[in-house]
Amino acid sequence: MPIRTASARWQGNLTEGSGTIRTGKGGYEGNYSFKSRFEEGEGTNPEELIGAAHAGCFSMAFSKGLADSGFTPTSVQTTASVHLDKTDAGMTVTRIDLETVGEVPGIDPETFQKLAEAAKANCPISRLLSPGAEITLNASLSV
Repeated sequence: MPIRTASARWQGNLTEGSGTIRTGKGGYEGNYSFKSRFEEGEGTNPEELIGAAHAGCFSMAFSKGLADSGFTPTSVQTTASVHLDKTDAGMTVTRIDLETVGEVPGIDPETFQKLAEAAKANCPISRLLSPGAEITLNASLSV
């Protein structure tokens, strides 16, 4: 398997400095700052990128699990809300809430939920993050 890379460059001090984050193959480049991370400023932040990685990984794992069980999804749309909280150890990602909606012809709600939970437990990013952060899942079938 290939090794994936990303890079970041930060200039200046923590509160007034700024930086850029870039994926290795140039698929994404964005600005980040203290305000985009800890307030509501323009730009991205590491937690959003973790959320994007988790939502993407989960959606792919869920789609595979559905297809492996005989249900080819039309779509799987996932949002990951990453909670960054101050703890005794310092700023910590404490929880990630996955919210997913699947358009899956022919599946019953119980099987859908079972496969969603399996994807949550088994996607590589969930496995990476779950020892330190609670991961919740709200999965629903589109109407």
